[in-house]
Amino acid sequence: MALLETDGILDTLARLPNAPASIDAIRAVHSASYVEQIRALCQPIDASSAKPVSAATAQDAGAMWLDPDTYLFGASYEAALRAAGGLLQLTDAVMTGQAANGFSMNRPPGHHARPHSAKGFCLFGNVAVAARHAQEQHGARRVLIVDFDVHHGNGTEEMFYDDPTVLFISIHQYPHYPFSGGMDDCGSAAGEGFNVNIPLPDGVGDAGYLAAVQQLVAPLAQEFAPDVIFLSAGYDGHWMDPLSGHRLSVSGYAALVQELFTLAESLCGGRLICALEGGYDLNALPHCILSTLRVLSHSPSPVSDPFGAVEERSDAADKVIAAAKRRLGIR
Repeated sequence: MALLETDGILDTLARLPNAPASIDAIRAVHSASYVEQIRALCQPIDASSAKPVSAATAQDAGAMWLDPDTYLFGASYEAALRAAGGLLQLTDAVMTGQAANGFSMNRPPGHHARPHSAKGFCLFGNVAVAARHAQEQHGARRVLIVDFDVHHGNGTEEMFYDDPTVLFISIHQYPHYPFSGGMDDCGSAAGEGFNVNIPLPDGVGDAGYLAAVQQLVAPLAQEFAPDVIFLSAGYDGHWMDPLSGHRLSVSGYAALVQELFTLAESLCGGRLICALEGGYDLNALPHCILSTLRVLSHSPSPVSDPFGAVEERSDAADKVIAAAKRRLGIR
């Protein structure tokens, strides 16, 4: 926020108010028992403990751990409802034409949250909640979700695995946390073929990701013809990020957003709705978000990349992309 405020871009954008998501909206993709579990677990925790801490010190600060990465404070339930709620309000604005597109800088993130459990810093599946909301409240028949976070979007995948109305495409480092997302995981029952994993090896960099979007995501999107595109925008593939090895740059991420933006303009009236997922280097992350906002808003300012790129192994993506093309019937 400090970078965005200093840059001045926030003065050029519409800012939406935030309100918690309704329980019904959350229950559209999560079980009622799980939602109640999170609410109940937050109740006995002293809300005064709900202050920013590192994962290493969370146990000493009164947190309740749900898995080795995910913990709760007294305010966590409300925070998770507001994270999903802000994205829902953005979805409403875009689907009703009040906004052309948008970006939700929500925390906690969501793409690892499963229908019945939390995982990987995520409590509720923000993008999954919003995708279902777009269908149920705005009549979207087909929803495309693209997830370029360096970690596989296992939770989003699970929520729509048998659903042919949602095409989920995850581009991620493999093998890597959460150790899922193989190419053979392509959906089940009526949803077979509507779940696409692009598991890239370490070090593919900007060129590898861009090739995956241009050669796989674009033709799949054109065939699917979505009414709206959601982007799980995780920037933890940046070369400075401590949790990955994919070696992307800020400029590389901006190019990916531009590709998806162009797809949205050609396929669904420009309706591209972005939600923040991962990103753990606090120097690189702000510039990734700023550059994304510049792309979405047609800003005349260039990409904000003070860090540049590093050597990458773009050819490492070639075999995976070729195999995916064969499997998906893309020529």
